[in-house]
Amino acid sequence: MLIDSVIIVLREILEAAFLLSLLLAVTHFLGMTAPRFRAAILLGLGGAILFNVTLRAVFDWFDGVGYELANVGAQILTYLAILAIVGLLMRGRRARHRTLTPLRWLMTATVALAITREGAEILLYFSSLRGQTGAISDAMTGAVIGAGVGFSAGTLFYYLQLTQGPTRTLRTAAILLVLVGSGMCAQATLLLIQADWLPAQAPLWNSSGWLPESSPLGQLLYALIGYEATPSPLVVGVWLASVACALLVALACRRHAAGNAAVP
Repeated sequence: MLIDSVIIVLREILEAAFLLSLLLAVTHFLGMTAPRFRAAILLGLGGAILFNVTLRAVFDWFDGVGYELANVGAQILTYLAILAIVGLLMRGRRARHRTLTPLRWLMTATVALAITREGAEILLYFSSLRGQTGAISDAMTGAVIGAGVGFSAGTLFYYLQLTQGPTRTLRTAAILLVLVGSGMCAQATLLLIQADWLPAQAPLWNSSGWLPESSPLGQLLYALIGYEATPSPLVVGVWLASVACALLVALACRRHAAGNAAVP
């Protein structure tokens, strides 16, 4: 139970922590004031608690797959917000003064959505342990360890980004945001398959023998790109399509910015 708790909490914390550290590094190098991240964290925690309180009703939606669909909705909204953030980052310095306000709001929404979703997953796990006194004690210990490792990794990642300099950090952040968002789309596809809204397929490969999802590197890759050891062709296709869509958005915004810069 202790190991299970560490893995579950670490997986959920890592994704939110890396996303938050990426956005914090971006705000640092853009000279932005912190875009209401404290409010976003509080909103996310409140959303997770509200989601957990109404869990029984949510489960009954859409013939018993309401939880999966609500999770999918949150992931898709987060991906769309990330697309918009990447697009605005590609607009260039000349348009920076016009993009700062929408960037703040989009970053706030992204953090709030991520914490709501990850927090709801953790609360759901603990809700399943009600009535198991010994199990809850082990789970709490594992949760503290997992949260500590996750937040420490996020903090380390933030300071590593600050050592790169503004241009490289913004470029790296944009790439990683694309990967994180595409991973969320892949996770959403898995949930839709579990809900029987999409067809189940045989795995395209099985990498669990040399890179298990429960390993530290597997957890890290899950947080960054939605790593799945046994992905179906549909999941891989959605991930690739999500990356391609984000790259097209970035390229279009970059070209638009270059065109505006060429105008005297």
